Amino acid sequence: MSNVIEARGLTKRYGRYTAVDAIDLEIPAGRIVGLIGPNGAGKTSALKAILGLTNFDGHLNVLGKDPSRDRAALMEEVCFIADVAVLPRWARVWQLIEFTERVHPHFSRERCIRYLSTTKVTLDHRVKQLSKGMVAQLHLAIVMAIDVKLLVLDEPTLGLDILYRKQFYTNLLNDYFDENRSILITTHQVEEVEHILSDLIFIKDGKIALDCTMEDVQERYVELMVPPEKADAARALNPLFERVLFGRHIFLYQNGDRAQLKALGELHTPNVADLFVATMSGGES
Repeated sequence: MSNVIEARGLTKRYGRYTAVDAIDLEIPAGRIVGLIGPNGAGKTSALKAILGLTNFDGHLNVLGKDPSRDRAALMEEVCFIADVAVLPRWARVWQLIEFTERVHPHFSRERCIRYLSTTKVTLDHRVKQLSKGMVAQLHLAIVMAIDVKLLVLDEPTLGLDILYRKQFYTNLLNDYFDENRSILITTHQVEEVEHILSDLIFIKDGKIALDCTMEDVQERYVELMVPPEKADAARALNPLFERVLFGRHIFLYQNGDRAQLKALGELHTPNVADLFVATMSGGES
């Protein structure tokens, strides 16, 4: 399977500060990848390099192109959403559709109108008349009508209520994604995207802290919950991370002996949020 993104030693510096520190990265086609990291970890700088918005050191190939030299051609195959609220408030929906049709060669007016027909958004609405949820529906309808190979989403549901956030990702998965498209998502709301992700990348201090498939997460990592009297025994088995919840100790292990662990307490597959906290707190992957 060909890779949509390939990076070798990708580095981005701002003076003496290194935002992205010689990372290696491969993202295959037909995957939904979560790029997760705390503020200042290097996510935005990595995205800017991938989208050709900043220069960089090292090797970077996106859809067979160098973003720094071939950005115009690359943008015909890439769609980027930074925030669903960025649409001009003065514009009418039909004006946005006409504009997108003029600037993007792979936009389908018919497909966009078909998506909008399932919402309460009309062609004559101005953006400022729409609720934030309706703006999200409009933005997503426009995006899903553009036939590109890579969709990059940077905090796409920021500020939306939970109903619209769930609808956003459901529509994205059901009506847009297929084996010929790839989606790269950065978000702080990891609980909302983990059910659609195929791959997971954690970035910390400009370096890749974790890079694996969701299947790998289930195979490699396990959480053990034990009462206080068994905490020392669990601690002796070299956990990556320990936390306490309602008086019970929860330990995270990588490639632990599950039979040995089960003898001490309850086993669970960690969710992405708990794995993220453990990794950012010093647990090694």
